[in-house]
Amino acid sequence: MKIDRLLSIVMLLLERRKINAPELAEMFEVKLRTIYRDIDTINQAGIPIITYRGANGGFGIPDTYKIEKKLFTISDITALLIGLGSIHSTMSSEELLNTLAKVKGLIPAEQMKDIELKSNQIIIDNTPWLGNEVLRLRVDAIKTAINENRFISFNYFDRLGNKTQRKIEPYRLVMKNSYWYIQGYCTTRNDFRIFSLLNISSLKLLNEKFHPRDIDFESLDIYFRTNRKNITVKLLVDESLHDYMVGYCGEKNVTASENNKFIAYYPFVEDDYMYKMLLQFGDKCECLEPENVRLELISRIKKALNLYENNIADQCV
Repeated sequence: MKIDRLLSIVMLLLERRKINAPELAEMFEVKLRTIYRDIDTINQAGIPIITYRGANGGFGIPDTYKIEKKLFTISDITALLIGLGSIHSTMSSEELLNTLAKVKGLIPAEQMKDIELKSNQIIIDNTPWLGNEVLRLRVDAIKTAINENRFISFNYFDRLGNKTQRKIEPYRLVMKNSYWYIQGYCTTRNDFRIFSLLNISSLKLLNEKFHPRDIDFESLDIYFRTNRKNITVKLLVDESLHDYMVGYCGEKNVTASENNKFIAYYPFVEDDYMYKMLLQFGDKCECLEPENVRLELISRIKKALNLYENNIADQCV
């Protein structure tokens, strides 16, 4: 939004002695002529802008016009930059870019280098190694639906592959363990539900609007946790997985066994994602208990084996 960009430029100029147009254009991802129009707009609003000519030129605000900004400490600003950076890695938008610029505008010029160093010492990146454009488009559509109180509809596939048509009032996007979920009121089930964005297809942003319900978001948090049955599975793992298991389960939950193997008590939720997590360890990990999880893993392994054996048989015919 233009007003956000204008405010961000003013914040930057209040803190820095001078900043040039190409730098502003790159920061806000707009063309140079847009920046020049923004500077004119700021001038017309009564904020004096000095134009510095030459190779090292740029724009600035007279020192007599600048104000003191003591609201945030240096630690506060560093924490804000780290937090906003993690959000920006997940969902880039013009609003976030403008917010980042506003926060950076609070940094005194003499402390800019030190704060940038500190904020870059911790990076929180929730993006997958391989980009997923379809998933990003789903997130953008759901954000629009939430902001505009519009229904969305989609096909949803449960862990058994069963498909149902859903229509929901979307209320919140949740990222958990690098996976996106949508929380909303499902008109099919007449209750609040949680849907993994990986398990939906044919997402439609409907023109039909809904009247937002009075929601206790803390209750939604509790629902998100209690709706998933948490158990512990006992694993016999190869020594090559020792460090990973200690990091995931905690040192006290990993003990030595025979033949260079270890027993690990592994936090587990009975869903498709967690079964895939265990299967990815291949022959380096065996589930000892509970029996139902062990049998489900055996069933999945047999299905995969049958698939390959049938393909080999077909090729030999």
